[in-house]
Amino acid sequence: MSNQKPHLLYFFITIIVIAVMTLFGPEEQSLGANVRLVYVHGAWVITAEIAFIAAALAGLLGLVLRRDLFHAWSAALGRTGIIFWVSYLPLSMLAMQSNWNGLFLAEPRFRLAMIFAITGVLLQVGLWLFSIPWLTSLANIMYIIALRVIFSSAENIMHPPPSPIFNSGNYTIIVFFVGLNLLSWLAAYFLTRFLMNIKPNN
Repeated sequence: MSNQKPHLLYFFITIIVIAVMTLFGPEEQSLGANVRLVYVHGAWVITAEIAFIAAALAGLLGLVLRRDLFHAWSAALGRTGIIFWVSYLPLSMLAMQSNWNGLFLAEPRFRLAMIFAITGVLLQVGLWLFSIPWLTSLANIMYIIALRVIFSSAENIMHPPPSPIFNSGNYTIIVFFVGLNLLSWLAAYFLTRFLMNIKPNN
C-alpha cells in the first residue's frame, strides 16, 4: 500500500464515523431530528474556512521562508478547503429543504458561497495545472482574504449571528457540535495528506 492510500482510507473511515455520529445527534425543540443536517452543514463550512486559513498561513510561511514544504502544505490545504466548501453547498440545500420546506437560493450568503465555490474550483484547478509553488501560496492568501472581507459585510437572513448553537445554552448540543467539528478537522487532515502527493503528472 502506497503512502497515499492509508490517508485516503482514514479519510473515508472518518467520514463514515461522522455520518453514524450524526444519525444519533441530539434533536432540537423546534427543528427536531432535521437539525442534524444543520450540525453537519455548520461543521463542514467551518472546516473549509479553517483549511483556507491554514493554506494562507502555510503559504505566507513559504513566501517568507522560501521553503517548498510550506508551499506544498498550502497547495494541499487549499484543495482540501475547496472540496469541503463545494460539498457543504448540497448539505446547505438539504438543510433548507428539510427544515424550511424550500430552497432559498437567493439568500445572500448562499449566493456568495456559490460564487466562491465556482471561483475556488477554477482557481485550484488552474493552480494545480500551472504548479508554481509561490503563485499557489499567494493565490491562497488572496482567496481567504477576499472571502472573509466579502462575507463580513454580507446580509444575514438564514444565518443570524451570533452562533445559534453556541448561544443555545444546551451543552449536549454544544459538546456534540464541537465533537463533530473535531472529526471534520481530522478528516480534512487525512484528505490534505493524501492531496499533498497528487501532482499533475500523476
